[in-house]
Amino acid sequence: MREVASFGILGAIALGAACAAMPVAVKAQDFGTSCADVEAALPAVYMAQSAGALAAQEEREWTPEAAQALLELLATVADEGLNAADYRPEALRAALADGESERLDNVAGAIFGWLVQDLRDGRTPRSARRSFHVVDPDARLYPASALMARVKAGEDVGRVLASLDPVHPDYAALRDALGATPLEDVDRRRLIAANMDRWRWLPRDLGATHLLVNIPEFRLRLMVDGEITRSHRVIVGIPGRNATPQFSDQVEGIIFNPTWTVPQSIVVGEGLGRRVLNNPAWARSRGYVATRGANGYVSIVQQPGPQNALGIVKLDMPNPHAVFLHDTPAKQRFEEDYRALSHGCIRTQDVLELAFTLVTLNDNISREEAQAISDSGTYTRVPLAQAVPVHIAYFTMGVDENGEVTQFADLYDRDAPVLQSMAAPVSGRRLLN
Repeated sequence: MREVASFGILGAIALGAACAAMPVAVKAQDFGTSCADVEAALPAVYMAQSAGALAAQEEREWTPEAAQALLELLATVADEGLNAADYRPEALRAALADGESERLDNVAGAIFGWLVQDLRDGRTPRSARRSFHVVDPDARLYPASALMARVKAGEDVGRVLASLDPVHPDYAALRDALGATPLEDVDRRRLIAANMDRWRWLPRDLGATHLLVNIPEFRLRLMVDGEITRSHRVIVGIPGRNATPQFSDQVEGIIFNPTWTVPQSIVVGEGLGRRVLNNPAWARSRGYVATRGANGYVSIVQQPGPQNALGIVKLDMPNPHAVFLHDTPAKQRFEEDYRALSHGCIRTQDVLELAFTLVTLNDNISREEAQAISDSGTYTRVPLAQAVPVHIAYFTMGVDENGEVTQFADLYDRDAPVLQSMAAPVSGRRLLN
């Protein structure tokens, strides 16, 4: 009987009809489940299926109490920089009038799913996120089905959705700033809301220990257990084709006295290859070594030394963008206020001290050993026992060095599409009645 019931009612009916039409000799063949079993079990299958359908009708996803809590929560989503109208409160109010019903399940379920999506992944569509390459694991870590199961188990809807808030304290600071900004200051409120959404684009938890670069602020911070352990000025990419992209990766090691393999955009595009080949004495003085392939391809590697473009240390974070955190021989540039000056990499002030901190946090080697390696002048890679997440982000509103919520210049003109998408209705969302 159990085997037959597993076919489902349609499968059982089909197999039963087939049995009736078969010659006796064929009926006797072994189909795993015999025709006699099917014919005998059909009434039980009908009863089991009918009981299941009745139970499904009685067991609704949304109780009126939970749906009412969801409706009340929609009145507060502006606190998160979202627009309540995006979530059709009038449709939920109308469905509540029907009481516990299929319609209420459909409407409340859809609205809950939209809120999960926007609070977890961000309201801004990917098409409006310029030069954004972060792979956010939150949809996998916090699936809507698991969140809905918590609601069905009786947990408060608001509490369930609040569990999606970004962990970083700057998100809460922006939310507080939004609440303190007068409704009449529309532009500031829109910008705060857009940058709150940018936090949702990132993994909810950036890591107990992580590096965070804010491109418009020209600033890098090392965070350990929610506290800023180190803060560094940085130089980022020049606007245009050298603009620094947004992405997340991991620092896997520290390279002391690095070599620099010069990108072809500089070898060819800026004529360095021709200059190195035509002026060997100048090339040697700056540590450049050129190799010409049989096909004419020229590669250039700058050896470790005081003039190396990467300075004396580089954080090893392999990524498809060829963007790294590193030192620079031109340390005076850190004193400038406007520091969008690189080819895309992130030059970091006092990065040797940052490197020492990372290797000692990882219990790889002592500070004295790291200093000796650095002083040797020899290329040396020290792997980190525990890779450190690094997030290259773009916030034009955030908490500055003084702990104040501050607006930063939109270096790469990335605000406009975010602001436009946040103000426009969400497309493609439909409710079933």
